[in-house]
Amino acid sequence: MAAPRRDTRGIVDPAGLLARVRFRRHRPAEPLRHHVETYWFIDWDLPEPYASHVVPHPSVNLTFQWDEDDAAGAPPYGELTGVALGLYTRKLAGRGRVCGAKFRPGGFRPYAPEAPVSHWTGRALPARDVFPAAGGDTPRSVVTPADDLARVAALDAFLLSLAPVPDPRADLAMDLVQHIRTDRTVRRVTDLARAEGLSVRSLQRLFAGYVGVSPKWAILRYRIHEALELAGTRDDLDWATLAADLGYADQAHLARDFTTTVGVPPTAYAQAARQP
Repeated sequence: MAAPRRDTRGIVDPAGLLARVRFRRHRPAEPLRHHVETYWFIDWDLPEPYASHVVPHPSVNLTFQWDEDDAAGAPPYGELTGVALGLYTRKLAGRGRVCGAKFRPGGFRPYAPEAPVSHWTGRALPARDVFPAAGGDTPRSVVTPADDLARVAALDAFLLSLAPVPDPRADLAMDLVQHIRTDRTVRRVTDLARAEGLSVRSLQRLFAGYVGVSPKWAILRYRIHEALELAGTRDDLDWATLAADLGYADQAHLARDFTTTVGVPPTAYAQAARQP
């Protein structure tokens, strides 16, 4: 099983975010790694509000949070977030903390087998509505420790208390998304289906049930992640060449998808990223 990615793919203006918050990733306990990709922690103490933007991965996230800006004395809470179809924006203000568990794309269904993962897509709801044990003292036990190791241990304890249902189709979905994620030559749903010996319709049903989005959506999303990462780190980026590498018919098609997803044209984003 691949280790968690250590890059900033999906984060819009990562330099701006990392200058304002403490962001860390940690590995979950070994028995959880088949389904849970990584834990991610963010702490902030800001003199003025900041809006963070993320181009989401096709992943379900379970978070435990505390945010003093929500309401005076508001207690920590848990939240389950399905795959966000558009740009995800979170306003950070005052002081706060998020401790999140990012499930592998395709890896959440065994924890909630009664509903297809598409049921959660585009939704954020109290974690206790899905996992009753996520209510009570659980959010406080995760977010209040000052030490990261203690927070990791609390997340491990909670997730290990759940009982995912073994499901070979979840394993297949995870493998297929990982294939899309790591292999640039995967450009069309028909090619992926043919390579896996599946019909396009079967592949679409598998993704709806276990990933929450279509295979075409996943292919396009990982293309944008790649373009977003390179736009923020490369001064010599040739957009026409990148468009061809990512499987676009031409640069205009890449620019259109990038602008629709991120909200600004890729060249404007790249120029802003290079400014001190």
